[in-house]
Amino acid sequence: MRLRDLQAAASVAVVLMGSMAQPGFAQVQKVKTGNGGQSVAAGQQDLPTAPAPKQTEPLFMLDTPVNYAEPRHQTLRHPLDAYKATDYPLPRLSNTPRLRDLLRDGKLYLSLSDAVTLALENNFDIAIARINLDIADTDVLRTKAGGSFRGVSTGLVTGTLGGTTSTITGGGGPGGTSTSSGGSGTGSSGLVLSENGNGPLPELLDPSITGNLSYERANTKQSSTLITGTDTLAQDTATYNFGYTEGFITGTALSVTFNNSHTSTNSQRQSYSPLLNTTFRAQATQHLLQGFGTWINTRFMIQAKNDRRITDSAFRQQIIYTVTQVESIYWALVSAYEDVQAKQRALDQSTKLTADNRKQLEIGTLAPLDVVNSDSAVATDKQALIASESNLKYQQLVMKQALARNLDDKGISDSEVIPTDRVGLDRLVEEDMPVDELVQQAYVNNPQIEQAVLTMKNNEITIRALKNGLLPTADAYAFYGGSGVGGAQNPNLNCSSSFSAGSFTACPPGYVASSNYGNVFANTFNNTSPDYGVGINITIPLRNRIAQADQVRSQMEYRQTQMRLQQLYTQIKIQVINGQYALTNDRAQVMSAQATRDFGAQSLDAEQKKYKLGASTTALVLAQERTLATAENNLISATAAYARDRSNLRQLLSNTLDQYGINLVDTARGDVNTKPVIPGLTAPKAPEAPKPIVVSGDPSTTK
Repeated sequence: MRLRDLQAAASVAVVLMGSMAQPGFAQVQKVKTGNGGQSVAAGQQDLPTAPAPKQTEPLFMLDTPVNYAEPRHQTLRHPLDAYKATDYPLPRLSNTPRLRDLLRDGKLYLSLSDAVTLALENNFDIAIARINLDIADTDVLRTKAGGSFRGVSTGLVTGTLGGTTSTITGGGGPGGTSTSSGGSGTGSSGLVLSENGNGPLPELLDPSITGNLSYERANTKQSSTLITGTDTLAQDTATYNFGYTEGFITGTALSVTFNNSHTSTNSQRQSYSPLLNTTFRAQATQHLLQGFGTWINTRFMIQAKNDRRITDSAFRQQIIYTVTQVESIYWALVSAYEDVQAKQRALDQSTKLTADNRKQLEIGTLAPLDVVNSDSAVATDKQALIASESNLKYQQLVMKQALARNLDDKGISDSEVIPTDRVGLDRLVEEDMPVDELVQQAYVNNPQIEQAVLTMKNNEITIRALKNGLLPTADAYAFYGGSGVGGAQNPNLNCSSSFSAGSFTACPPGYVASSNYGNVFANTFNNTSPDYGVGINITIPLRNRIAQADQVRSQMEYRQTQMRLQQLYTQIKIQVINGQYALTNDRAQVMSAQATRDFGAQSLDAEQKKYKLGASTTALVLAQERTLATAENNLISATAAYARDRSNLRQLLSNTLDQYGINLVDTARGDVNTKPVIPGLTAPKAPEAPKPIVVSGDPSTTK
């Protein structure tokens, strides 16, 4: 059949299949026309519009000088470089020098900025997430060669102890640190991702060369001498076969084979010994339906780059999460540190009261029961101080494990951590912003939304690929080849006219024209023995149920990601609104606790003065001390809650990095050159002495 006839047959087949297409071959999404003539998916036209998420910048961050998305190139000087293993650098398990620089007299004086900087350099969660950047690059490299991507986790790494937050931590991408029990096809947040990357496989774009060099010596008993002229056929065969294959993004495959053999034999019927035989064939195959086109064969490259962008976004999310977590740990440490100071003040007060009571007992002006009450208060305050100091030591340990990689360093592990920053109560700009504006800002900045949108783009690619997978397989091919045969005249060649056993007459020299390998090689390519042809291979699945199931499943998974995105919008909106309310309430709680603490200090001071004048009792003084201690605890807790909620709101708005001046490029390398500048902090200060009680005036102004 001629090439023109084959092309015509293929065209007719395609037309017939197109006219007979049923719903199983493709599904079309019904759309409605919205305002402005834009096409809107059915059921989607009433959804609120949201701004497009801001892209994580810079794209394709690197944590090492090596770009693993680029191959190791072969050169004339180093032709074997492509076959050498690449060793990934060993992880650094030591602390950065910055940590020891903060040590003074066995104490680690730590500001919040120092804590954030050390976390960016040393925290294990960040270090683990950082390697994902390079892992995603290996997928980019694989897909450049036509391979499939292996995927990379985009979930948060949450191995650091303490300081957990209540914000969304599952990530918007396909990766996720926790999966459901539904099997390998499940992903995070209840999403099913089994169809991701399915569809017709692209052609392998990296060319390959094959070779087969072999030698065989065989002695074979013959049942008849008619064919070989001998009872035992002895053959020595040397084979030298070579091949070349390469795929192209158009869905084309090229294969070239060049085979050679050198055979020596004792056969009396074979003209040449040794026999030289060469064959050559070049064949091109083109997908006409399934797997046809540039897009279907480059889609893995597009998805791998989308996954790399998701990984960049997930790394930004990890930095925001870990910085917020470290802040929460820091404020817990501040609370523990101030609680120890408050407990020490309470113990000092009860100890002083006990000492005064014993002096009065000695001179006979106080009953023994009052001394017993004050001694009991001292014992209680000592126990509270011991518990508070234990909590402080634990918080110091939690702080160090978040900032250090090696806690076996005795200088670090044995040091006390002294927090040098306190939170200020100045109003944040976000507190006074309209709620809608704040929510829109969160939509733009939040990396989870960015990841969810990119995941939907990958799902759209999968849907399109599986629609192509519904088509039958039709591959057109064409080939051209040649062959050559030659060698030396077989010395065992029998020219006897009789075929009876034992009848042998040697052929005279020159009876068979001899030729060397050069002549045989030339005949292979000079079109003296051509071999060419064209054809088409067609495979039509009659029911096509597997492809139908995969195609509609991809649509279902896409609908899940759409709903997940809308769920993220809802969750983030509620959390942002709650976060704004929380700051207002927290500040009011701190102001109330501060006033209560001041009133408690004034009441204790007044009660102590009355006690010295003999107008009060030990029990009343101890009651005022307990009231003051409770007020101080409430103030410490309220201040810590305000500090945590302030950082949590920045996490929800995803503006932590911008607010603090954290450079993502430096963070990706683990080498922070510029310390973050954290606004809204003050220096520590001791509680003020109680002020005189104002008798007249507005009670709300009383300090």
